[in-house]
Amino acid sequence: MAGKVGARVLKTRWLVRAPIALFRCRLGFLFAGRVLLLEHLGRTSGKARFVTLEVLSRIDPREIVIASGLGRKAQWFQNVEANPACRVSIGLRYRAKAVATVLDVDEASALLASYQKAHPRLWSVLDNAMTQLHGTADYELPLVRLDLD
Repeated sequence: MAGKVGARVLKTRWLVRAPIALFRCRLGFLFAGRVLLLEHLGRTSGKARFVTLEVLSRIDPREIVIASGLGRKAQWFQNVEANPACRVSIGLRYRAKAVATVLDVDEASALLASYQKAHPRLWSVLDNAMTQLHGTADYELPLVRLDLD
């Protein structure tokens, strides 16, 4: 049930974009570091684009790992792959310069295994939502590391 609800939420554009206004008002601290605002450039338009994403792992205050729930077809993912320079708002940090790096399969697998072990209930909900969203249990969940200045 939670997987279906999670998948439906991820497909509801206005709902997933709602936190952007809070970040723009510098209220990102309300998410306690669990959600960030990623500002990136459109790969063809060159215009600023914004997306809120859940933090998968915070290696240290300057290294954050996020996942692309929609896989490699997510617009933000394709944009940071084409132009890794971006800005991140998280907690009390606002529009910090960052560089995005797509993790290789081995690094991503190790981080996901660590997350699954540390948060088995959250992983179950995430896995169910991703299975519902993609229509298969064999989905790809690419990870991106954000290195903040």
